[in-house]
Amino acid sequence: MDRRRVVITGMGLVSPLPSSLELFQEALVSRKGAVRPFLWNGKAIHSVSVAAPALFEGTIDDFDLHDAGQKKVIKKGLKVMSREIQMAVAASCRALHHANIAIGQFPSHRLGISFGSDYILTTIDDVIDGIRACCPGSTDSEDSRSLKNSEAVIGFDFSRWASEGLTKMQPLWQLKYLPNMPASHIAIINDFHGPSNSITLREASIGACVGESVAIIASGRADMMLVGTTGSRLHPLKMLHAIQQEELAATACKPFDQDRDGTVLGEGAGSLVLEELEHAQKRNATIWGEVVCGSYRTRHNQTKTDRRREVIRSVLCDVLRRSGMEPEQIGHINTHGLGTRDSDYAEALAINDVFGNRQHPIPLSAIKGFFGNLGAGSGAVELIAGILALQRELLFPTLNFSTPDPKCPITPRTSNQEKSTPSGQSFIKIAVNPQTQASAVLVRKFR
Repeated sequence: MDRRRVVITGMGLVSPLPSSLELFQEALVSRKGAVRPFLWNGKAIHSVSVAAPALFEGTIDDFDLHDAGQKKVIKKGLKVMSREIQMAVAASCRALHHANIAIGQFPSHRLGISFGSDYILTTIDDVIDGIRACCPGSTDSEDSRSLKNSEAVIGFDFSRWASEGLTKMQPLWQLKYLPNMPASHIAIINDFHGPSNSITLREASIGACVGESVAIIASGRADMMLVGTTGSRLHPLKMLHAIQQEELAATACKPFDQDRDGTVLGEGAGSLVLEELEHAQKRNATIWGEVVCGSYRTRHNQTKTDRRREVIRSVLCDVLRRSGMEPEQIGHINTHGLGTRDSDYAEALAINDVFGNRQHPIPLSAIKGFFGNLGAGSGAVELIAGILALQRELLFPTLNFSTPDPKCPITPRTSNQEKSTPSGQSFIKIAVNPQTQASAVLVRKFR
């Protein structure tokens, strides 16, 4: 029996760039990035990118809904959706609409989902009343009331939390922050009863989601899988973590450039409809590409740079092995391109390890120059950019790249190479997280 082929029939996203596929592609072609300075009390602290309120505010109108029942369910569920979950639901609704799939159109047990995310943190608004209750004095005392506006440090008495603090919390507050909730909400809203999983590999989630879903469809357990990732680096506590622990750029993300000085922080979500080929053809679906395979890997017991290099090399070799393709047959690589010195260096070395002996250098694109690191959301959003480049048959430019780094044995596409850098017939999307877990997805044009 021939292996069931898996094709892409729908895509949707929430992005710092315009979220319609047409305008998203136009922004990439015209080099319109979405990075702006992060201001605190009127002063620039760090450069971040945002999914601006004009693009996504989390209101019901942002979900691209065409079913009254869906609208009712989502509107009711918004109060237990964090921003990451809201973006995931919106991207998925857009992908299903793009694929022309309606609720009840197919047997629900043949429809599944695999969705990836970052760790999701609660917001101060959800815990502030409980914190006040555990500070000196009662919740009505001057000490407690001053917690909101005072510049002084107020003591927190943890022994009072169970009896006085926890009782001030909203009963369903935790549902807003569980990493399985994006998949749960999406499945409930769209009546999916098939295989369901939640992946928490942060930026590396996309390869695991796609790889698992391809295997599920190929084995006959489902006819369609909705896959995607969502993430935000703009949560106040996540931003604090990043400022303390990560290499952040002063002005712009410059993947692989000699003068790169770090990444920028953003948020977004992407979703794709993966469908068994005959199932898609029977309903005359538009096919945007074929997913050959996905994979993910991890490595330990090395320095971080060596570990990152090795895990990227390993996952690249694995998708080539699974696909039966040779390095010469890959059209281009959609890199992780974080913009930090060590990450880009290790990724460049790994790509060169696998593709360095090609007769012609492997063409490369790096999308984070447009909007920085969207956390887990980067994987799906950048995968969609790669699929659009495949359809367009030309790579998008790498924003902010001007000076090759002699230590990085690769060179991404720049704007003056427009006519000389075709996308080829296939590409590999690389994604890596801070824990040096890496994933890859191999997509080719449908034929």
